[in-house]
Amino acid sequence: MHSQESDNAPLILLAAGGTGGHLFPAEALAVELIKRGLRVRLATDGRALRYSGLFGRESIDLVPSATVRSRNPLSLVRTMLTLGYGMLVATNVVRRLKPSAVVGFGGYPTLPPLMAARLLGVPGIIHDANAVLGRANRFLSSRVNAIATSLPGVLDRDPALAAKATTVGTPMRPAILAAAAVQYASSEADGPLRLLVVGGSQGARVMSDIVPPAIEKLAPALWSRLIITQQVREEDMARVRTVYDRLKINAELAPFFADLPARLASSQLVISRSGAGTVAELGAIGRPSILVPLPGAIDQDQFANAGVLSEAGGALRIKQTEFTPERLAAEITTFAAEPGKLTAMADAARGVGRLDAAERLADLVTKVAGI
Repeated sequence: MHSQESDNAPLILLAAGGTGGHLFPAEALAVELIKRGLRVRLATDGRALRYSGLFGRESIDLVPSATVRSRNPLSLVRTMLTLGYGMLVATNVVRRLKPSAVVGFGGYPTLPPLMAARLLGVPGIIHDANAVLGRANRFLSSRVNAIATSLPGVLDRDPALAAKATTVGTPMRPAILAAAAVQYASSEADGPLRLLVVGGSQGARVMSDIVPPAIEKLAPALWSRLIITQQVREEDMARVRTVYDRLKINAELAPFFADLPARLASSQLVISRSGAGTVAELGAIGRPSILVPLPGAIDQDQFANAGVLSEAGGALRIKQTEFTPERLAAEITTFAAEPGKLTAMADAARGVGRLDAAERLADLVTKVAGI
């Protein structure tokens, strides 16, 4: 991020947890703000350094943070001490940088910077990509000037919060916007069928357990039509590879795909978890999917996220308890026989997508910051 304008341009401090779901929208907003001549920095925890995206080490401020995970008193005390120390660090960062606004994208690492902003009278804004506010954002929601949501109706039950909420969508990185320009390639009834199987950071194992045996249950005539790209953890690689090799399936397996947006664009059916970022990208690019929400998530947010696409007709939502090799094989068989269904789902998914979210969020940020 070296193309930033002169040092006296207003600065916006972005705060995000260290996972793609939080960092990618922050990065997309940063691209838009820089385009408008503003300066941008990112406050986050150590994990973010793994995602070498837009933010170089020189534009990141590391703020210690911890996630409230267990009810164990000792670990709660440790978490509170870390967050307290994070507050001190964040307060110094905000004092030093004098940002025009602080924008948080969810995750516990956003608590110290946004609480520091509140303490020092700097306008605060949070963005939430889920159909249900995350815990850190719920805590911050009454303490910020504005709330941006990806989906409509998230705060309908709370009039006080709804009054300061704006629905903007999920800001999309340039790679997603490029992928969104790619037309959906309808499958022919006897042509190749391109499957993309992704599990997200926590959920790749269930895909390794269910997808290969499901493929094995398909009619052998279908095996030669399939082209599978699957995200597989290192420890599951050998067993997944063995099944596909035995069936002579054209399959590319890797723990991580750096060019995931382009792969989404070229796929005809996506089998995935339903994290907020994934659902937003499926909508923006317009691809049909079978979504398996992560079970036991505290807010059931993945179930609600998947509902946004499934209610629109762009996805099939299957609970993990019902996500069996038999069920998946039956669904793939139906789709392979009636590719028109997939094309209709692709159109329906695209109807949910918002491609101008970064501009809309940037408008809100500049307004709240008084720029």
